[in-house]
Amino acid sequence: MPELPEVETTCRGIAPHIEGQTVKQVVIRQPQLRWLVPESLNQILKGLSIQSVSRRAKYLLFTTDAGTILVHLGMSGSLRILTAGQEVGKHDHIDFIFNDDTVLRYNDPRRFGAVLWTTAPAAEHQLLKDLGPEPLLADFNGEMLYSLSRNRKVPVKSFIMDSHIVVGVGNIYANEALFMAGIKPSRQAGKISLARYQKLAECIRVILLHAIQQGGTTLRNFVNEAGKPGYFKQQLKVYGRAGLPCVDCRQLLKEIRITNRSTVFCDDCQR
Repeated sequence: MPELPEVETTCRGIAPHIEGQTVKQVVIRQPQLRWLVPESLNQILKGLSIQSVSRRAKYLLFTTDAGTILVHLGMSGSLRILTAGQEVGKHDHIDFIFNDDTVLRYNDPRRFGAVLWTTAPAAEHQLLKDLGPEPLLADFNGEMLYSLSRNRKVPVKSFIMDSHIVVGVGNIYANEALFMAGIKPSRQAGKISLARYQKLAECIRVILLHAIQQGGTTLRNFVNEAGKPGYFKQQLKVYGRAGLPCVDCRQLLKEIRITNRSTVFCDDCQR
């Protein structure tokens, strides 16, 4: 599943191509995604200009002066910048065609993604209004994590993956951030000190920024807007490495399931 760095990479990649461009046509080949694509999307968007491309959590927001397009890549979705006339693939469900014949193509083999429209402020949309802070912005910090974690008995890994606490810390990067912070994923969130949460918040930020700089993790179903995979996966220290030596102490990494997600850690380095 594309995580925050992949979505941010996509956002940065497509923005220069479509910001300021006017929509000429929207071609919907398959409206049955996670939620039904509005059948009137072509009539709504035709003639509107894309003022900005931004990201909130794992949602991409294409802002016009009449409303906002919300795009979620789901488990297998991707967006690519193409030119008009390029061959359409089996899972190429939606094309946004602009006046300069640039095409933004939405591909989604598993169809768990979404393309929605809202005329209300995007921040008030039901999918966005209750989300926690962005992990790369100043209002996310260790003090906030510590305060929200008091009396919480859930594993700290589940806690930081809760989008009401902080957005965008998916399974891969939660594993990596907890390893960097030296915190065992199964520790109860409410029993972790302020100092350790301060370190964890910084580690989350570092891990995500590094992944963005590397172009996102290479996942089986993700490619960025240019059709090229990211390269961060080659540098993962715990995720996907169960049974291999820890890069720091050489003890074999262990794997457990937390909320039914693969969780890899070092029993020696993480406490």
